[in-house]
Amino acid sequence: MKNILLLGATGSIGTQVLDIIRNNDKYCLKAFSFGNNIEKAKIIIQEFHPKLVCAMHSNHIEILKQLFPNVNYCLGDIGLQKIASFDEKNTIVVNALVGAVGLIPTIVAIENGKDVLLANKETLVIGGKIVIQLAKAKNVQIIPIDSEHSAIYQLLHGVDKKDIKRLYITASGGALRDKDREELKEVTKKEALHHPNWKMGDKITIDCATMINKGFELIEACYLFDLDIDNVVPILHRESIIHSMVEFQDGSVFAQMATSDMHLPIQYALEYPRHLANQNLGELDLIKIGSLHFEKVSFERYPLVKCAIDAYKKGKLQCTILNAANEAAVQLFLKDKIKFFEIEKIIFEALENPQYQGFNEGDVNVTKIMSLHQLVYNEIYYKYC
Repeated sequence: MKNILLLGATGSIGTQVLDIIRNNDKYCLKAFSFGNNIEKAKIIIQEFHPKLVCAMHSNHIEILKQLFPNVNYCLGDIGLQKIASFDEKNTIVVNALVGAVGLIPTIVAIENGKDVLLANKETLVIGGKIVIQLAKAKNVQIIPIDSEHSAIYQLLHGVDKKDIKRLYITASGGALRDKDREELKEVTKKEALHHPNWKMGDKITIDCATMINKGFELIEACYLFDLDIDNVVPILHRESIIHSMVEFQDGSVFAQMATSDMHLPIQYALEYPRHLANQNLGELDLIKIGSLHFEKVSFERYPLVKCAIDAYKKGKLQCTILNAANEAAVQLFLKDKIKFFEIEKIIFEALENPQYQGFNEGDVNVTKIMSLHQLVYNEIYYKYC
């Protein structure tokens, strides 16, 4: 029996994790967290009977206590840490949180010797060096759930790192891939949220539209697979059938192909390194698809990809500033406070802000990362609200 501690159970990834648990009796949901969706939380508690539940709002806990008095409850960021450190045999932490809030629970899980199945990309974008070093010290596995990194993880199983020449991270181009730079100035929220291939949460869908999501994935790949970012290449692939490719020193290129369905990387992470049948997973019909297409990623069209690469190369806390500015800008756009095109402007300005650069002095640690992230986010968000 694998006991699952699920952070972010009511989001897109969390919901699909529950699908996998529901259809396999060797998994047991022992604890979970949720944000605002208390109605979904009620359904999850009723179906899975967890021992511990973390809410983000205290009034939600009071409501749930009345309905489910035998469950233990915890609150907020401290509650997330309690979930991540929950004391039960054979536990696995699945981090499906959105945003920088996912970093500290990941660290707590590792410190408690728990393997982490990671869908929270911000963990590695802002704290990658610390997280990877700690995982090695604690002999803990970090298994990616992102479809792109899961693909690479599958392709590199049993491979000597010296044989790798480069990685190719594929990108659909997002909802706005057929619009030029001028057309982006009048993009609506509805247009930006209409992803052609994937059904995801609002925040990551907007990140796909700006393509900063792909920049983040390049950074993640560097930490997960210990490669230089110049050897991790983004490539446009509209069909989202090939999720990533690995090129080896002899010129061979291996690709992982599957339908656009997050159930597959989730199950692979849970069952690594096995590829098991599951009723959630559909078959890939290449005859029906007919052909696959590839294009170079234009940094002129998608400047935030280059922005992410540059932030990673500069090191220190540049990726923290980048992520915080993006989180704030995306929230502002989703709340109709700014236009789509302004997301880029806000991020570029934040990365040049001398006040934030002052944090780059001295050693980087989790406290400094989270302090800077909160400062940047708050200053940007409240400037426009």
